[in-house]
Amino acid sequence: MQKNEVIGKVNGFIDSDTEMTGDIKFTDSFRIDGTFKGKILSGNALIVGEGGMVEADIDVANISVNGNVNGTLKASEKVEIYSLGRVTGEIITPKLIVEDGAFFQGSCQMELKVLESKPKVMEEKTDKDQKF
Repeated sequence: MQKNEVIGKVNGFIDSDTEMTGDIKFTDSFRIDGTFKGKILSGNALIVGEGGMVEADIDVANISVNGNVNGTLKASEKVEIYSLGRVTGEIITPKLIVEDGAFFQGSCQMELKVLESKPKVMEEKTDKDQKF
């Protein structure tokens, strides 16, 4: 995915001259170029533009950071921090992409996606099954 490519359509936007506090829930992609403090929840993509200043607990599918983010970033698919991006806090995601020049300070936990098929249960061998 290229920097300017958006997953789905953008159904929300916080402009560069806007400051907002609260909770945001959205179904399509959402872009923040202004200042936001609070919680962000979605099953889709969050884009933090170059002027974006976000202090939040974030739980989305994908997040692309070109601005500043402080908080907990939980992404079920991936987190991308571009060269102008600055992230301070905790990242929880199965896939992390950090471009040259980007800044990240904090902790990162790489969680694997839940497998669609259930693991096979190993059968216990009885004394009859064991060969000596």
